[in-house]
Amino acid sequence: MTTKQQADDEIHEDQLLNFLVNTLTGAFSLTLGENAEIDPDDIFEVLVGACADGTSISSLCKHSEDAPSGTDVLHHLRTKFDLNDVASVGNLLLQRDVLELLPEQVEVVVDLHLRPYYGDEDETEGLYHSEAKRGTTAFHAYATLYARVRNKRYTLAVRRLEDGDTASSVLAEFLGLLEGLDLEVKAVYLDSEFYDGKCLTLLHAHNYAYVVPIIKWGAAIKTELRQGWSRTITHDLETGFDGHEWTVEFPVYIDCTYQNGRYDEHGVARHGYAVDAPFIETPSQARTYYSRRFGIESSYRLAEKTTISTTTTDPTQRLLFVVISLLFQNAWRYLHWEYVATPRRGGRRLWEWSFEEFIRMVTRAAWTALDVRRAVPANKPPDERFKR
Repeated sequence: MTTKQQADDEIHEDQLLNFLVNTLTGAFSLTLGENAEIDPDDIFEVLVGACADGTSISSLCKHSEDAPSGTDVLHHLRTKFDLNDVASVGNLLLQRDVLELLPEQVEVVVDLHLRPYYGDEDETEGLYHSEAKRGTTAFHAYATLYARVRNKRYTLAVRRLEDGDTASSVLAEFLGLLEGLDLEVKAVYLDSEFYDGKCLTLLHAHNYAYVVPIIKWGAAIKTELRQGWSRTITHDLETGFDGHEWTVEFPVYIDCTYQNGRYDEHGVARHGYAVDAPFIETPSQARTYYSRRFGIESSYRLAEKTTISTTTTDPTQRLLFVVISLLFQNAWRYLHWEYVATPRRGGRRLWEWSFEEFIRMVTRAAWTALDVRRAVPANKPPDERFKR
């Protein structure tokens, strides 16, 4: 009896490295000059390797026999990349392969991610300042737009933030981007940073269903969240723009649950959500639907695994590193679905292939390509304890 073959081919580690490097070199046009000792492939191979390994560019090049000079790579990063180009090309990169995987209707999530800055207080120009968090008020800050499909998250855009940016300006940019994509948006889930009248006005103007956790601004809403059981109320916020003022009225779903010792808390927990979505009818549904966005935090945890170690404050380099880190996740999901999953009646079968394994495979391929040092000098031969 013969066993049916489960796969027709294989993807090897070096091919994963090639896929990522080719994706980057095909997107960014770098002119290095006739006398340059390296080419764009060399630069992006180092970037992908450092990203997968979670190390610095200098460290990776220093410990690799076939890597270009770390000084040369960093020089070209400083001189050959433009912030606006990285921003626009980066978003096209993130969307390129994953858009074909998305169904016609998706849920989208907009979130802010703050990476603390602990450097010289006199060198925070261009950074984003916010309330004190994790011992600092200065951050490398990024807004991200994700599509959520069946508990999977696909990054569609990332935007660097600096002082002067507002939640409404970021949301307006992302909503405009969504209008240009061939997607039907079922709902938009925002974090509490976007709870203000301008953001809610934008959502109404684009006719998007939404769920946003409310902030306890004002005595009226504070009172509502201190008493009573689950219910729906009407609330409003005053807002304005360019000298014009208006009031935005919206439903607030107040969901109440017993803590029952969760997080060592007892009593009743009350959470309010600004909601305008036809498929949400009760406060508990509002909480359930909104809880889906918390999966976004796992995307950040995955991104931390593929972040180049750096102390630079250069906004262009840091945005490039963030784009590549998020590209790793999109590439893994795309390759998993398009190449690893087995087509079958009733839907594809997703064979086990974790993001962690994907990272390890790319890391080993980069180590091999760059000939990373696998031994250290010793002042005497290893003894029997080093043998098996």
